[in-house]
Amino acid sequence: MSRETVVRVGLLGFGTIGSSVYRLIQKEHGQILEGTGVDLQVAKVLEIDPAKIPTDAPSSLFTNDFADIVDDPSIDIVVEVIGGTDAAFTFLDAALRNGKNVVTANKQLLAARGEALFNLARDERRHLRFEASVAGAIPIIRVMRESMIAAGLQTVYGIVNGTTNYILTRMYNGEGDYAEILAKAQELGYAEADPTADVGGADAAAKMAILGSIAFHSRVTLADVAFEGIQSITLDDVRYARDLGFVVKLIGAARLIDDQVSVRVFPALLPAGHPLASISGSHNAVFLQGNAIGEIMLMGPGAGGMPTATAVVSDIVSIANTKDVGFLQSCSCYRRLALYPAEEMESAFFIKMNVEDVSGVLAQIASVFGEHGVSIASMIQKGRGAEAELVLITHPTKERDFFAAIEQASGLKCCKSEPKTLRVL
Repeated sequence: MSRETVVRVGLLGFGTIGSSVYRLIQKEHGQILEGTGVDLQVAKVLEIDPAKIPTDAPSSLFTNDFADIVDDPSIDIVVEVIGGTDAAFTFLDAALRNGKNVVTANKQLLAARGEALFNLARDERRHLRFEASVAGAIPIIRVMRESMIAAGLQTVYGIVNGTTNYILTRMYNGEGDYAEILAKAQELGYAEADPTADVGGADAAAKMAILGSIAFHSRVTLADVAFEGIQSITLDDVRYARDLGFVVKLIGAARLIDDQVSVRVFPALLPAGHPLASISGSHNAVFLQGNAIGEIMLMGPGAGGMPTATAVVSDIVSIANTKDVGFLQSCSCYRRLALYPAEEMESAFFIKMNVEDVSGVLAQIASVFGEHGVSIASMIQKGRGAEAELVLITHPTKERDFFAAIEQASGLKCCKSEPKTLRVL
């Protein structure tokens, strides 16, 4: 490779991320050239919405026809930042078949249909890079694929959605309830107009499917990930958790157990002293635990145009400076492991119950729990007239036994509402 190599990029999409990629390349062109020998040029941008085309960029740069990019032999790398799965898959499939290397920030696409794209990239001996699909500017994918290849990873867990972390942080600080802070997050651009994927857990689930696939070398799809969101978290839940010494976070967790894989997303209580408890605002953080490394945490900006754009540009430059596709052409899923049964997982739990405020109630509930092997670690009880609010933290137990106990307890005459449960990390 000569000292200066011209690399021409076709950019699919000019929204928040696409425009940030374009501006970052323009701003850092000299630095990239000096540091890597890559003369990086955005050759063409696919954008069908005229309102997104800026007045300070050449109009000739933009097209509404994908063929202008995929059929241009001078374009080396296609970058997809349009989101969604159908059109994005069609575009990347065509780009790979036409001999282009590709970069994507699309976690939903990779989690749902990634296997077909990775297989095609392997067959065509093209690069498919995706650092920007998880945790924004945090180089978690590169670290896992390269630095941790011999680490014997057993667990990957952390906070991988900035919107929910922003909301839960503000709730913990007493700045409002869920609905109020979600509206503020939308106003500030931390949450989409339709925030369902973020607050419902699907965004984090797609990211954890990708991380689980890389960590354990076995394909995990979005359909394999059980996920829950934060829509039902109340200010009372957060306050009770704080009184008990915990912080509520949306956690993504991938574990290798007896050569089986468990990947889940759920709101959970973390001890206030846990490193993840201090991750605030829209930041992300991921723990890697392995036989050879112990535990490592990476944290930083997990969302936003420019943080994500840095990961995209890093992938572009990496492709430009790689002579052959090598092992990084795929996600290294060389085996197929079974899924670990969810009911066999062990967790401690937070339970909130409305019960009759009479003597013997706690004994009834404890008796039911005892029948299923569930023991209570701590408790708060607050009287509310004829009823009391009972908040319990259990010791770890198999989830099968715990939920059987909850079902039976909720049928007791003394229990006045459906119990609220959250896992404790």
